[in-house]
Amino acid sequence: MTSVVLLRFDVVDEAGVVALRQAGREVAAAAGLDASDQVRVATALSEVGRDLFQSGGGAAVTFRLGDRELVIELTRQGEAGPSGEGVRAGARLMDEVAEDDADIRLVKRLPPGARTPGPGVLGPLRARLERLVPLPALEELRNRNAELVEALEDVRRQREDLRALNAELEETNRGVLALYNEISAELEETNRGVVALYAELEEKSDLLVDAGEAKSRFWATISHELRTPVNGIIGLARLLLDPGADPLTAEQRHQLDLIAQAGGTMLSLVNELLDMAKAERGLLEPHPAPVDVRALLAMLSGLLAPMAARSGVALVVDTADAPDVLVTDETMLARVLRNILANGLTFTAAGEVRATVRAEPGRVVFVVADTGRGIPAGDRERVFEEFYQVPGAGGGGTGLGLPYARRLARVLGGDLLLDSVLGTGTTVTLVLPHAEGVAT
Repeated sequence: MTSVVLLRFDVVDEAGVVALRQAGREVAAAAGLDASDQVRVATALSEVGRDLFQSGGGAAVTFRLGDRELVIELTRQGEAGPSGEGVRAGARLMDEVAEDDADIRLVKRLPPGARTPGPGVLGPLRARLERLVPLPALEELRNRNAELVEALEDVRRQREDLRALNAELEETNRGVLALYNEISAELEETNRGVVALYAELEEKSDLLVDAGEAKSRFWATISHELRTPVNGIIGLARLLLDPGADPLTAEQRHQLDLIAQAGGTMLSLVNELLDMAKAERGLLEPHPAPVDVRALLAMLSGLLAPMAARSGVALVVDTADAPDVLVTDETMLARVLRNILANGLTFTAAGEVRATVRAEPGRVVFVVADTGRGIPAGDRERVFEEFYQVPGAGGGGTGLGLPYARRLARVLGGDLLLDSVLGTGTTVTLVLPHAEGVAT
């Protein structure tokens, strides 16, 4: 750090001590220190200079001005002695005080933004300091009294400011306390409401659980109760249609065929209801085994061909990219595919329902796309709710096909996704895991 010497002079008598005080204040002002710091520097020099003079020999004083600090060095002229009260007082007034056997170094840091005076200021300042004449004792006493009065006035103003600040702080504290009490009361009221709401939600949750269990039990009971008479109807129809039974007219045979078909449809619905109940209770377990995907799709195509013929819609099954074998539960897979194929045929008035299958890394993807009327955006997730049917869709149905198919797909470790464009058609995608190491 560079510094410039502002003044050097010797303190050899009481007049020199007074001059040292005056010089300290002048230099502090030139360095950019405020009035209170000017008084601190002047007082510190006065106290230290008096100590050195009284200890015998006086001192040589050098004022230096650096970039960030004002440094005053005092070198003892006589024998070194113990530090007096003046040096200790200076230590309280200055930022740094360093002392050894010969020298005392006082440092006052400059305020931020203070600049070292340029040559145009330093020259006249040095000249003025060199011509400095110590004030008479009475004049110096008057100056010190003025400084003391100013200091006391500063203390009085600070006390007034502190009193006003304390009053303001007390008022603020009262406001904060009132706000705290208000917020605490509101929070307590809110907590009571939350506790009550939580209790109500817990009660409703219990009711929903009970209702769900009751629904599952109802479905299971109804399914079991319906299965016996439905099987009886199907069995009787088959007996009457048996070639060994009594001869039937063509009309009778046709009516019995309709009865058998209706019974088969009802039995499928009963089985779906029973599976839904089992799945909700976590009782539906898949039984994986190797499945011939092409053969399964061919079987489903033949099974649904009459339905496609009645509706005048082409049923196209493309197995060119199908894997040879998929390890999964064949019965569940067949039910999922039959449901989404039948759903496509039910809600497609013209065009086609196309089924494709492809193997991808770690999975097999079945896609069933139809050219039906499509599903509005707001209903595309709702069609997976049990018994929900899109308003105005027509085609009949129970609203269980897609929910049942998705539930089975997830039991198999996969998922069922749906995309639809209103007026263009619907695409249903079944994604199932494909075990590594199985030949495709």
